[in-house]
Amino acid sequence: MKTKLLLVGGFLGAGKTTLLWETAKRLIAQGKKVALITNDQAPELVDSALLQHEGLEVAEVSGSCFCCNFPGFADAIKQLRLKAAPDVIIAEPVGSCADLSATIIQPLKKFYQADLEVAPFTVLADPARLGAILNGENGGLHPDAAYIYHKQLEESDIILLTKTDAYDDAEIAQLQIKTAAEFSGSNVRKVSSVSGEGIDEWLADALSRTDAGKRLLDIDYDIYAHGEAVLGWLNGTLIVKGAETDWDAFANKLLNALDRQFKLRNAGIGHVKVIVENGAKYTVGNLAGDGKLTIRHSAGTSDEAKVIVNARVEMSPESLDSLVRETLSAQLGDNLTESVLAWKYLMPGRPNPTHRFTEIV
Repeated sequence: MKTKLLLVGGFLGAGKTTLLWETAKRLIAQGKKVALITNDQAPELVDSALLQHEGLEVAEVSGSCFCCNFPGFADAIKQLRLKAAPDVIIAEPVGSCADLSATIIQPLKKFYQADLEVAPFTVLADPARLGAILNGENGGLHPDAAYIYHKQLEESDIILLTKTDAYDDAEIAQLQIKTAAEFSGSNVRKVSSVSGEGIDEWLADALSRTDAGKRLLDIDYDIYAHGEAVLGWLNGTLIVKGAETDWDAFANKLLNALDRQFKLRNAGIGHVKVIVENGAKYTVGNLAGDGKLTIRHSAGTSDEAKVIVNARVEMSPESLDSLVRETLSAQLGDNLTESVLAWKYLMPGRPNPTHRFTEIV
């Protein structure tokens, strides 16, 4: 029996993880088995921890993007099929990746057609950043990062305008029209992970179609590589201890303090995510590029918690490392202590895809 593969992309901060959890819940309610694959340049992902807390089967491809480690991606699919026999696998590529039609979708269609049925490639876009880019601006990004954002939408089969609950209907309708005119080969839809609007309709459309990867990009890999390299990446995991600590308040203070520091330096944010785990209880916070901070769930109060921090910000990895460490230290103060389990900061290397098809399969 074939497994449906739903590849959902979009730039950092577009709301992919929240939407994918809502999507998984709906599929499970329909009686389907669901698994997910997350992806990053380094291990210790907030997204993986969050989805596992929600009881989902999750595989993580870390150390490189799907396209540069196609065998690793294919192996993750294979292992999930053996372990969980899912009806649907949802895969979330690195938020700064583009050219996925040529490097992921076409190879999947050629080499794995006996096992997989690939759904149309869906790319998420937050209205604030998308509106700015359609107006010829950079949406708070470096011009080369904005180039990646545009290319992601250009190769999409479906574009989803996310977070639409925060905007009035007329504004979203106008943005839909403008987006459809700019990217005429894509179906443009709207969804809200908060209200649930549009999710079922998008899902029914995506899972009923097989026209994945209808376009191949003309993309400048020099600009693409630099667009990724302007972002410093940091993943850190630590144990924090302190008597009867309110972990929700800790996460809130940490993210707000980081937000202030980035704004002082005029550093564009891809995303900053924090999850604080207190046994089975957790709180997760997300600081998006549009400056909005969201915190969900509750880790409660205890003497010890595990904290995972993921940051993607337009500054050097070394500067990002120093800033996060200093801000974290300030939040710990005299009452809390830390023990680092893993800590890595880096600048993504030049994309070097395993495959790059020049024709549609």
